[in-house]
This record gives sequence, C-alpha cells and structure tokens, in this order.
Amino acid sequence: MRGSQSHELETDVPASELWKIYGTLRAAELLPELLPHILAKVELVTGDGGVGTIVQLTFPPGIPGLQSYKEKFIRVDNENYVKEAEAVEGDILKLGFLSYMIRFEIIQKGPNTSVIRSTIEYEIGDEHPELQAMVSTASLAATAEKFAEYIKTQKVAQANT
Repeated sequence: MRGSQSHELETDVPASELWKIYGTLRAAELLPELLPHILAKVELVTGDGGVGTIVQLTFPPGIPGLQSYKEKFIRVDNENYVKEAEAVEGDILKLGFLSYMIRFEIIQKGPNTSVIRSTIEYEIGDEHPELQAMVSTASLAATAEKFAEYIKTQKVAQANT
C-alpha cells in the first residue's frame, strides 16, 4: 500500500532564507538543537549536502522500534527549492516500510512570505497495515515552525548588533 501525507506552513520569511537551512546541512545541525524531543542527533555519514549525501538520524528514547535510520538525499534542487531524502537503512525499514521518503518544498509567495510544504511518501506491505498510523507530519510541521522562528530571531539579533 502506498500513501502520502503533507503539511503546509505559511511564513513571513523569504523562501531564499529558508532554503539556506533546508537546502544545506544546516538543517541537520539545527534539528537536535531546536527540537531535541524530535531528533536527538544527526550525523553526516558521507557527502556535502548535495545529492547522494547520507545522514544518520538518531531519535530520543521513547519511540517504540525507532532508534535511528539513515537517509540519502536523492534530490536537492537549488533553483526550485525542493529537497527529497529517502530512508536507505535502519529502523524505519526494519519496522516494515518498503519505502519512506520526505520532501521539502519552499514556495515563494511574496517578497517576504513563503510556504513550507513537507510531504512524507511511503509504501508498506499488506502485512503491516498498522504502520500507516505511524506516519505523521507533526514533527515536520514543528520543524517548519522552528526553522521560520529561528530565522526571524536571527534577523532581530543581527538588527540589534
């Protein structure tokens, strides 16, 4: 069974500013710092943030069956602000997902507004229908809010120096 879930957040942050985080390894640095309850650690396994980069995601204790997994960046489109990463090894696949891919799209709305669209696309075998309930964009929504908030805080800090 294939499925997908999406979340959109409209922000008052320019798309180019958001892409400086989403389109680079900066997201991996910021996630454990800003959202330690969602992601305990992100380690670079190989790559420079472009297509082919592999990162190891380690989750905080408390999520049954999910300690860590590796994801590979399969698309990094710096012109259209689209990034896709798929699970290539680890607990997500051990749980029974046949595929698990996350896409981030940063959509420019106005000079200082944009939309962060986060999508999870997945495939599960018929023997694991319960996995569908595990798929949630809640952590991606929290990430979008924190990254937008972080950029605004940084701008205020820079303006005051």
